[in-house]
Amino acid sequence: MASSLLELRSLQKAYGAIRVTDNVNLSVRPGELHAIIGPNGAGKTTLIHQISGILSPDSGQILFDGEDVTHLPMHQRVRRGLARSFQITSILPAFSALENVALAVQARSGSSFRFFGKVAQESSLNEAAMEYLNVVGLGPRARVMAGLLSHGEKRQLELAVGLATQPKLLLLDEPLAGTGHEESLRVIETLKQLKNRITIMLIEHDMDAVFSLADRVSVLVYGRVIATDTPEGIRANEEVRAAYLGEEEIA
Repeated sequence: MASSLLELRSLQKAYGAIRVTDNVNLSVRPGELHAIIGPNGAGKTTLIHQISGILSPDSGQILFDGEDVTHLPMHQRVRRGLARSFQITSILPAFSALENVALAVQARSGSSFRFFGKVAQESSLNEAAMEYLNVVGLGPRARVMAGLLSHGEKRQLELAVGLATQPKLLLLDEPLAGTGHEESLRVIETLKQLKNRITIMLIEHDMDAVFSLADRVSVLVYGRVIATDTPEGIRANEEVRAAYLGEEEIA
């Protein structure tokens, strides 16, 4: 296995005169939970868009598991194990939580959706889907229509759908956004359980969650990575503290 599962080399993306991604060099090691933090407008989501394949960089390279995937479309990156939760698929509100995850299991196996309506009767799909629901704590809600789940439960379901693609690297873009306290705690506990089982890149504004979860943290400001370090190193970094002054408390 490559020493870096994901490596970004001199990645650049501009809109007119504004450089949203400015010469980003960054690596994610196999098995780690790597967090990306930064002020609003720092370019975090644009960076994730480029890694997942939604956007193409203007220049630079994206290497995944030793392969140059810079110009591959999103679905080919997913098949290689690079998946983005909350963007992989839309939750189908008229289908149960179990059926939503079973469809993701079916898609991962390479099956078509010609038998879309028969997913609920496929025991092998259901068994696999239930395992992922149990991982995120939604097992008791398996038969509930997705549209009736709370916002936090929908976040958990989206995470289960992402896991069902069996990713080598899972990109999470603010998984705690809009969740209540108890729901946030459940998502955080799920991510703790997933640590070291799969590699995770996390964008999140909840600094308590970031510093309790991350192995390493990269700080993005005005499209540039100004620091990459352990949570303790980031807390002590004066440049990082200055970048967050008045916006985020990281101590």
